[in-house]
Amino acid sequence: MCGRFMFEPQASPEIQRIYDLACQSGAKPATGEVFPTDLTAVVVSQQQNIIVTTMPWGFPGFQTNQNIINARAETLEQKRLFARPFQTQRAVYPTTGFFEWNQVKEKYWFNYTPTPQPLYIAGFYDYFSQKRHGIIITTKPNAAVAPIHQRMPLLLSKKQISPWLKDIKFARQLLTQEQPPLTATLKSKQNQEG
Repeated sequence: MCGRFMFEPQASPEIQRIYDLACQSGAKPATGEVFPTDLTAVVVSQQQNIIVTTMPWGFPGFQTNQNIINARAETLEQKRLFARPFQTQRAVYPTTGFFEWNQVKEKYWFNYTPTPQPLYIAGFYDYFSQKRHGIIITTKPNAAVAPIHQRMPLLLSKKQISPWLKDIKFARQLLTQEQPPLTATLKSKQNQEG
């Protein structure tokens, strides 16, 4: 599961540019620690152009106040809620790292290095009441995440963003790719949900 991530424009010129483009779309995305239902910066393909926009994180669920924030890579095309939007409306979440919690509620931050770097997470979106909502794809954990949590976000390199957004065959292959090495940094031992 991925229940929180960081979006720090000041940490990287690349993320700052994405933030500025998102703001130009008409709404300011959440910065700092991003929570489910927050308005997020999202990269999408629109008429073969790659653009940055904003949308809330999570699909409205089947029960009141339910929010579905993740889709499992292994089964998403078997789920009616996920199959069509994955096939036609993929997205990328630009971040500066993500969080996972272990069983004793210790909070860990993950990125390629111990300092914030642009880290891109695969996702997709759909329309609910004519408004776009996005979701993050999760997969089996790599060696860094496995001791802490049984799931992690599906990560993309910068060069994989365009084919992920535009090529369903490429996207399907990416669902099973091995995840790149990451570093884990203990952030807190507070009793927080993850």
